[in-house]
Amino acid sequence: MSLYEHVFIARQDLSNAQAEGLIEHFGTVLADNGGKVVASEYWGVKTMAYKINKNRKGHYAFLRSDAPPAAVQEMERLMHLHEDVMRVLSVRVEAHEEGPSAPMQKRDDRDRGDRGDRGDRFDRRR
Repeated sequence: MSLYEHVFIARQDLSNAQAEGLIEHFGTVLADNGGKVVASEYWGVKTMAYKINKNRKGHYAFLRSDAPPAAVQEMERLMHLHEDVMRVLSVRVEAHEEGPSAPMQKRDDRDRGDRGDRGDRFDRRR
């Protein structure tokens, strides 16, 4: 089986419980087709960069799964047909990262080593 990460955006007028219910619903779709959800996260209501179907905000959800391609294809098909789901993105990955995803980490906990050594920024010559 292959490892996948899925992100979907649901309509903003859903309640938090309904949005989390969509995560469970699509997890059972994967399970019924021979896959399993390794982890799931509800990211909450976030403002989007542009309007989608006249909505400025949306409920974001994230799933990590271990499933055959046919199960992922069926889940995506049902997501596209569901009236509450506005966008879907599925990506096949080599391995799942440990711990929470980047949007769920606190800003102070994120690894700042990616930006490199800044040294004394104010002592630079101009």
